Amino acid sequence: MSRPFLILQLRPETEASDDEYAAILRKGGLDEAQAWRVRLDREGLPDALDLDALSGVIVGGGPGCVSDAPQDKTAMEARIEDAVLSLMPRITARDFPFLGCCYGIGILGRHLGGVVGKGAHGEPVGTSACEVTQEGRADPLLAGLPERFDAFVGHKEALEALPPGCAHLVRSAPCPYQMVRHGRNVYATQFHPEADGAGFETRIHVYKDRGYFAPEEAEDLIRMARAADVHAPELILRNFVARYAR
Repeated sequence: MSRPFLILQLRPETEASDDEYAAILRKGGLDEAQAWRVRLDREGLPDALDLDALSGVIVGGGPGCVSDAPQDKTAMEARIEDAVLSLMPRITARDFPFLGCCYGIGILGRHLGGVVGKGAHGEPVGTSACEVTQEGRADPLLAGLPERFDAFVGHKEALEALPPGCAHLVRSAPCPYQMVRHGRNVYATQFHPEADGAGFETRIHVYKDRGYFAPEEAEDLIRMARAADVHAPELILRNFVARYAR
């Protein structure tokens, strides 16, 4: 494959960022020669980014929230958010292959003028029982997934309505919009398709003081992550890479 996948990372914590990057490569079936990693906490988007030189764009998760008021965001969080949002007009205008994971669904929703907020559909750190919708059953990125599967989640904000021009692919009871598609090639998930028990254990350690859960709950959550049977979501990453590699 001559054109890499651009992997945009938003996590300023090196341990979590490195673990996420390794998981995206592993679950997507990529090696480092097939990926172009950009940590937006350390650098901006490359000047004159040429989408024609890429196979697709994958955006990882992060501790920021697009629904936070500007005064509540750190300078780094605001800079990272602005960088990803600046790319979205080109992505959606060209219907360019894109997969946003967790934070990425908020970015896509904000760009499309959808409602992203903390008032209704946040989920605590854990697993969510997801269900593929009728439209999702026909989508190539969900090929091979069962109609019902568990996925790792942990988010304060979520889509509160389906953004304009989006198809609804996966839902759960606490969070209706677990996966959406805009056009034919622009995807976003609320759950983490790259996450497994070991990866979530790392994040529990890293983010135990970031308000996702009470710090004293960390050990119980680690036991939950170790015991969870979460395998199906990684097929989404594998299908994305297989479909769009050029």
